[in-house]
Amino acid sequence: MNHQFVIFRDLFEDEVIQRFYKLIKHPSETRYAKFVSALYQQDTTDWTQYLTDCILSLENCMTRIASLGKDVPELMIQSAKHELSILSSYAKMKPDDFFEGMHALWQSHEVDLETIYFERLSHIDQYGFGDFARYTMFQIQESTDHDFCLEPVKYPDPIRLSDLIGYDLQKQKIIANTEVLLNDHLASNVLLYGDAGTGKSATVKAIANEYSNKGLRLIELGKKQLYLLPRLLDLLSSNPLKFILFIDDLSFQDNDDEFSALKAVLEGSVSVRCHNTVIYATSNRRHLVKETFQAREGDEIHRQDTMQETISLSERFGIKVYFEKPKKDLYLDIVYGLAKQYNVKMDEKELALKAEQFALRKSGRSARAARQLIEQLAALSKEDENA
Repeated sequence: MNHQFVIFRDLFEDEVIQRFYKLIKHPSETRYAKFVSALYQQDTTDWTQYLTDCILSLENCMTRIASLGKDVPELMIQSAKHELSILSSYAKMKPDDFFEGMHALWQSHEVDLETIYFERLSHIDQYGFGDFARYTMFQIQESTDHDFCLEPVKYPDPIRLSDLIGYDLQKQKIIANTEVLLNDHLASNVLLYGDAGTGKSATVKAIANEYSNKGLRLIELGKKQLYLLPRLLDLLSSNPLKFILFIDDLSFQDNDDEFSALKAVLEGSVSVRCHNTVIYATSNRRHLVKETFQAREGDEIHRQDTMQETISLSERFGIKVYFEKPKKDLYLDIVYGLAKQYNVKMDEKELALKAEQFALRKSGRSARAARQLIEQLAALSKEDENA
């Protein structure tokens, strides 16, 4: 039956759908069992929802045209409606339509795939297509021939803005810039710098999670992958979604090749600056380049020019946001807030004493230290409950 399909032909490359097709073509108990096994391997028993998700995330000629802001030709629309009608009939098929009394079962229900699909297509800038419709965070996977692909993060950090305590001014600056991006304006690249463990990376991930339903996706790059930035920007330039290119814990030696690669992109040349992407980088260093007294003193004739070159990179970020180690009051606010989130019940004075002792062992107060303490206390509390 898949010979009838044009728009959704690639659906039949999926193993579950392949096995379903073989089952309806030549029903047998063996094919029935293979289909149910393949469905169960996807951690679901809902056949209707599985097929619906595959259809909505499929990249095809219609999604490519719609993503460019063009009108989909009427003939394609009519073909899609015909195929979606057939797929809707597949989606609602029940186990009893094949064999009665089989022990391996699946769920199915009525679904109007045509309405759902064209509603999704009309908001492609919010939902995306392909893996971008299924996942919200990605990492760059390099191959041996210097090519790369975007690998979905299947179990991303679920942290939300409501989980982050303190640093409200810092968060608000980054949120405002992100909303500029989501409103189709040219947003600024942002450098989040300051003390370790203050929540810089967590803030970026929380913002990505918070706005994922508005078409925001996050792609993480390592420092050694910065040379891929121009090609990545070209790849994303025609995508209807918006992207944070996330570079965590960024710093350079004064002779790093990656320094020049990032600097070129931050210059904002026409060839690499995209309206739908923004770079969010975190660093413990404001100027990003590790600097020695020997390098500062140097014997170069134009030593001042060299020094300006080393600090110029951070100046190319449109927004710089400083995260400093929390003072005692903020540190304790974070501890108390996390204790509520983790349901750690302890007298505040006792908790404050433990928090200060923990901070001393961790070389100072930080949001990271507060979270580590509360996670340990929560684990001990569960052990006591189970004892």
